[in-house]
Amino acid sequence: MLWSGWGDPAKAAPLPESVTGLLRDLLGVTPRESGPAGLRELAGLVATAPELTGAAREALRGAVGAPDALREDAESRIRHTGGKSTPDLLRIRAGELGGLPAAVVLPGSHDEVLAVLRACAEHGLAAVPFGGGTSVVGGLAPTTERPVVALDLRRLDQLLALDEVSRTATLQPGLRGPQAEALLNARGFTLGHFPQSFEWATVGGFAAARSSGQASAGYGRFDEMVLALTVATPEGTLDTGRAPRSAAGPDLRQLILGSEGALGVITSVTVRVRPLPAARVYEGWRFPDFTTGAAALRRLAQDGPRPTVLRLSDESETFIGLAQPDAIGSAELPQNPGCLAIVGHEGTEAETAARRAAAREVLLACGGEYLGEEPGDRWEHGRYNAPYLRDALLDAGAFAETLETAAFWSAIPALYTGVRDALTGTLTEAGTPPLVMCHISHTYENGASLYFTVVGAQGKDAIAHWAPAKAAANDAILAAGGTISHHHGVGTDHRDWYAQEIGPLGIRTLQAVKAELDPSGVLNPGVLVPAPAAE
Repeated sequence: MLWSGWGDPAKAAPLPESVTGLLRDLLGVTPRESGPAGLRELAGLVATAPELTGAAREALRGAVGAPDALREDAESRIRHTGGKSTPDLLRIRAGELGGLPAAVVLPGSHDEVLAVLRACAEHGLAAVPFGGGTSVVGGLAPTTERPVVALDLRRLDQLLALDEVSRTATLQPGLRGPQAEALLNARGFTLGHFPQSFEWATVGGFAAARSSGQASAGYGRFDEMVLALTVATPEGTLDTGRAPRSAAGPDLRQLILGSEGALGVITSVTVRVRPLPAARVYEGWRFPDFTTGAAALRRLAQDGPRPTVLRLSDESETFIGLAQPDAIGSAELPQNPGCLAIVGHEGTEAETAARRAAAREVLLACGGEYLGEEPGDRWEHGRYNAPYLRDALLDAGAFAETLETAAFWSAIPALYTGVRDALTGTLTEAGTPPLVMCHISHTYENGASLYFTVVGAQGKDAIAHWAPAKAAANDAILAAGGTISHHHGVGTDHRDWYAQEIGPLGIRTLQAVKAELDPSGVLNPGVLVPAPAAE
């Protein structure tokens, strides 16, 4: 993973002149005066950051078996600093190393994770579980004065078991998305979980953040796939889930799912799997406006047939081309594109053909215009490329960031308008008028998720301009009846609004659970769960 951006550096590409010209003319974006700090330059700053004491170093070294499993070199520490939100990248590119871990620890087993957590508790360290490092909500930004240890789970990368009769698989948390798929595909199965972060995010991160993939209409969210979890805590091991469904009290799996490393470290995940589909087809549909398109998606989500992939871009996103990231700057984009929907079907040849034909009749009846498979194929080809585009925008002097939410269908219109108005109004007042785009990314019988992309000039202080806009958008989300996050998570960025969403009693309940599982406050302090008020 690129330390100052997203993904594989070999896949990064500068913006075409057509796009930089559009940014200049439409949003007043000007080139950056200087480039980002270099890794060697940042390494020179590491010497001033907190380090481990000798006793803590020996305790951690004793907790892990491999000779290279404790790392204190500058590059390892920098690569485990923060996540991949735009503010994260702007800070590290500017040479700011807040939250730099004192060490990186790579345990190789559940027992070694337990030993690391005990060592952290004994020596006053904070532990931040680290999978792919893809958090965009401050999930890797603990608020603590303690030295921080990044607990990198990459060595836990095995398929532990595959029950072909029950169609379940037990996976270790350090498996990245492509690794997990390859192991399952070799046995004829798929997880069916393909979020935009798929290439870099891990199985443990999928569970810890309640991830939702682009094929969630057909395969479900990741938390819906999870059947059992093994969790290491400073107080011992928590095993949850022993049957597909149970009435044996509250489901403790739901307590760990979405806990973002604040309650424990997930060391194995048992998930349901499905046979590899024999057929996959993605197609494009055009709707005259967002309201008409949203009504068509609701019809399919509620009355069927339900596609595997179901997405709708609004007019702005369709025009700019984010609905098809590889089409940015293309002369082929129509001048009045309406709203593009991507509809995908997977399964056996017969099932796919039948559902596709039935969905076609519904979409035509709802005012859709069939565009063929080319838009769907182009979307599939570029489905993981948007983060690279974000980085190219930053390089060109633009500011680009995303946020998402979800609500019941009846609240979607007000939620869509409220968030757009909040972002546009706040950033325009700050002197950086934005382009705000949106798409429906996930659909359910009862509601949907809205995913917003914001692009504008960086201005004199991009982070200072963005903070009030983000706060205004969060306020608008709650005011419209939405949730503060559908799939990115809470982290530190959303923590205060999450507290409003679940209320004081909900927060005290989480604090009580954390006090039982993590009495020393070792695990990701300040993330998700606010610290109890001082008495």
